[in-house]
Amino acid sequence: MFYRTLIIMLFIINFSQASVNELKNLKTLQANFIQTIDSSNGTKIEYRGYLYIKNSGKILWSYKEPILKNVFVDGKIVIIDEPELEQAIYTNLENQVDILKLLNDAKHIKDNLYKTTIENIEYDIILNNKKIDKISYKDELENNIEIRLENTIYDEDINDNIFIFILPSNYDLIRK
Repeated sequence: MFYRTLIIMLFIINFSQASVNELKNLKTLQANFIQTIDSSNGTKIEYRGYLYIKNSGKILWSYKEPILKNVFVDGKIVIIDEPELEQAIYTNLENQVDILKLLNDAKHIKDNLYKTTIENIEYDIILNNKKIDKISYKDELENNIEIRLENTIYDEDINDNIFIFILPSNYDLIRK
């Protein structure tokens, strides 16, 4: 689930560049996010936090509710910081997504709706005022996922220091 969301965020910044001329040279994206998961068994969970993306491939998902969690991405390296569990998970992404192919395949359906397919999952992308408003899809477990971006800011400087994770001495380190 997490990796699919990560791939989507890599896609978001590039989709913004390709789909809306005003965002063609996008360097950074910052936004509040609300990620809602409606499971096939009827349960619903909502995550909230802040998202930072640089076109250099650096991403930070900073989850604030209902749990604290930070997900740092730098290229193929991913670090999941879980303060409540006092652990950090280091992993490498195995599959690279061909962003250019995805962009070329994204289809304008109507008004502000675009569709694309990644690894046999169809994604709906909704723009509002030339900014990505919502991405929704059904995952392989039949969960309905929606990611909303709010208070989105483009091209404001983001200090690279926020993308650096320093392992606290009391943490367990897990390598996957």
